[in-house]
Amino acid sequence: MSNPASDPANARLAWREQVRQEPPKRPVSERVHDFFEIHGIFDEKTAREQASRCIQCPNPSCVSGCPLCNPIPQWMLLTAEGRFLEAAAVMGSATSMAEVCSRVCAADHHCEHTCILDSISEPVAIAGIERFLADYSLRHGLVGTATAPPNGYKVAVVGAGAGGLTCAELLARRGCAVTIFDESLIPGGLLVNGLPAFNIANSVVERRVDLIRKLGVRFQLGVELGRGLNLAELGAGHDAIFLGMDSRTSRTLEVPGAGLSGVVQALPFLLQKRTSVALDIPAPEVAGKRVLVLGAGESAVDCLRVAIRWGAREAVGVYRRGEPDMPCGKANYQSAIEEGARFVFNAMPKAILDDGAGGVRGLRAVRTAPEGQDVRGRSGFVEVPGQEFDLEADLIVLALGFDPKPCLLSSEFSALQVNAWGGLVVDANHMTSMAGVFAGGDIVRGPSVVLETVRDGRNAAEGILRYLAARDGNTRAGATPA
Repeated sequence: MSNPASDPANARLAWREQVRQEPPKRPVSERVHDFFEIHGIFDEKTAREQASRCIQCPNPSCVSGCPLCNPIPQWMLLTAEGRFLEAAAVMGSATSMAEVCSRVCAADHHCEHTCILDSISEPVAIAGIERFLADYSLRHGLVGTATAPPNGYKVAVVGAGAGGLTCAELLARRGCAVTIFDESLIPGGLLVNGLPAFNIANSVVERRVDLIRKLGVRFQLGVELGRGLNLAELGAGHDAIFLGMDSRTSRTLEVPGAGLSGVVQALPFLLQKRTSVALDIPAPEVAGKRVLVLGAGESAVDCLRVAIRWGAREAVGVYRRGEPDMPCGKANYQSAIEEGARFVFNAMPKAILDDGAGGVRGLRAVRTAPEGQDVRGRSGFVEVPGQEFDLEADLIVLALGFDPKPCLLSSEFSALQVNAWGGLVVDANHMTSMAGVFAGGDIVRGPSVVLETVRDGRNAAEGILRYLAARDGNTRAGATPA
């Protein structure tokens, strides 16, 4: 079968001939009983056909829509031509963690949302093709463990999440001796300590961590900055430091009954059967119960899907706006609906109802109506007078999002300049007010999506190399020109 991209005259019209396809998906009847990833990988023929739908825009909006500014049209063209390893190499110029990013990115909010075809047809299946290329490159040995000769520099990375892993890998490949410090006993940050395995399997993160170890990166786990790990000591033993710790706090619900024993936060709820580390709260019993989840972001939808897998009688999401304003990705929402989750839109909590024994028996909510817009461009809302109603529940999960956690809480940051909410201030190279100390992710910008954290880690690594080269007046650090 000829490929549409092989005929230049027809290449820009291939999107009319090829219907958008999603990666293969496991049947609902199977996947609701386990936590394995629900999506498979395109085969080579389908990957080529789907990539041929890209019309190669002269000013590609998908690139500007990607937090990593991934050169998507270039690797789409190579994929359509069957040049998969070359395509993967181009894709790798934007991120060293494509197998992670393609699984956790809500592409319909980023590159696929800004694809020009989204307004006239269906957008190119960018995330699915990226995942195919990432898997293909790993299976065919493109991602190796070669590094530049040791340059003599030592760098400490605090935080083993996506940003810290990205920064460490890039520095190690350029010849730096890197040590990652993290308070958790398992590297991966929220990738393994927050996201359910049906979104990204532990084995995917473990494979990347193993590769980073093979690059010579050392891990010191179970240590926390300010508690057994001292910033000054790190500075004395290293030429540069990157701070990339998760730094967020869950939003609370300020209504009567919020302190009842049947009210739990989303992150501990998701972690109960996800981590081997003991938590300081009892695991909620879900089987046979009516579970309400407040919120409509990725964590909220994940909680609904987890509850279903744990045997909940009902899993219902409650959101104060309408479906079009849901902050979660469309694919995650659709998967939840397929798996049996329900949603009550335009409803706001007013009180959590007591069962008389300190537990939960339901939620009192009030209908809302759209009015204006908020600062993020979403629909504003107002309560509708006299429109209160009750929803039955045995367990209520709060998935209301996160607020930034100020760095001022720790004396370790007293010498560093912070912004109005207590986040670290960095320059264009991601360096803080202290020479040689760099930062990115939550600790700089507040609660961040994975791709923003990966971008910060990538940019900070380049900034560290430039700093070291400028400090010593040479290019021993392997820095690329500014």
